[in-house]
Amino acid sequence: MRDSAVLHIKGRVLVGPDAGGLAEDVRDELWVVDGRITYERPGAARDVRTIEGWVLPGLVDAHCHVGLDPHGAVDDSTSEKQALTEREAGALLLRDAGSPADTRWIDDREDLPRIIRAGRHIARTKRYIRNYAHEIEPEELVAYVAREARRGDGWVKLVGDWIDREVGDLAACWPRAQAEAAIAEAHRLGARVTAHCFAEETLAPLVEAGIDCVEHATGLTEETIPLFAERGVAIVPTLVNIATFPDLAKGGEKKFPRWADHMRRLHERRYDTVRAAYDAGVPIYTGTDAGGSLPHGLVGLEVAELVKAGIPATAALSAATWGARAWLGRPGLTEGAPADLVVYESDPRADVRVLTAPRRVVLRGRVVG
Repeated sequence: MRDSAVLHIKGRVLVGPDAGGLAEDVRDELWVVDGRITYERPGAARDVRTIEGWVLPGLVDAHCHVGLDPHGAVDDSTSEKQALTEREAGALLLRDAGSPADTRWIDDREDLPRIIRAGRHIARTKRYIRNYAHEIEPEELVAYVAREARRGDGWVKLVGDWIDREVGDLAACWPRAQAEAAIAEAHRLGARVTAHCFAEETLAPLVEAGIDCVEHATGLTEETIPLFAERGVAIVPTLVNIATFPDLAKGGEKKFPRWADHMRRLHERRYDTVRAAYDAGVPIYTGTDAGGSLPHGLVGLEVAELVKAGIPATAALSAATWGARAWLGRPGLTEGAPADLVVYESDPRADVRVLTAPRRVVLRGRVVG
């Protein structure tokens, strides 16, 4: 599409939900002029391309890792392929939840999704996947959080718990005092803090220390869910990643049987955990954990997993579109916003599985898929 071309998007434009989570603002058309959305018909447009279908804002993968694979940082060519795979799936806004690679060059590419970076993971020494994180001790936590707060795009990522080989099970990584001081320092620098957490006992101390979000959150219980709801702490369940827990447990049960049993139990109750959090009013957003062991482009499957957990379809869609974009401070299908949108053959509210097959992808006003 030439820069001078105008797009006319016809069909059903799902602009956004009301406070109750129902998609109330539905329009019949929008226009894309100079890469931006307008609901006013442009005058004297000579070069107009019409696209028809059901329209959503560009999807959000709020937990992925561009620039990372199972062994650590990857080269720019691989990072580019990862970003393109997300784009093809309709994921046009990514929150990169930790990467050792420098992917700032992607910001200069108008054909690639926007990335909101959390810098590099911060983990305890020898308590996380090799080559992924800064591996430090608690007395260094505040300094490293400040460093990543300055490097990131308003987020910092902690590894809140991981297997402790001496214990033989999941265990918290950070004492409460150091976590609280580090989170306060991130907030002072204008950054929010999120943490990888699988285990039950990790959660309350981090929430009480002021954490803004928890990734995975498989250890939520009836005791901690109200605390999350009261404090407005979001979760990104990454259910497509939690599906791998049985295989992980099988691989480690000979050496760490207690940990393997724990991982299986967390997996078995994963849907009940997410539904209970939703029912309590905990903010929930979609993320896939792609870029480690999982491939990119799975956000549509993650929305379907949320629905399988019992979350209403429109609320699950919001977790990947309207709600997620508002949470990350990015616009949706509003007047004057950059034209990042995805067009589908049928109503995604009727069957969210349509998200895995975009009809058209429009990024910054250009048809890219």
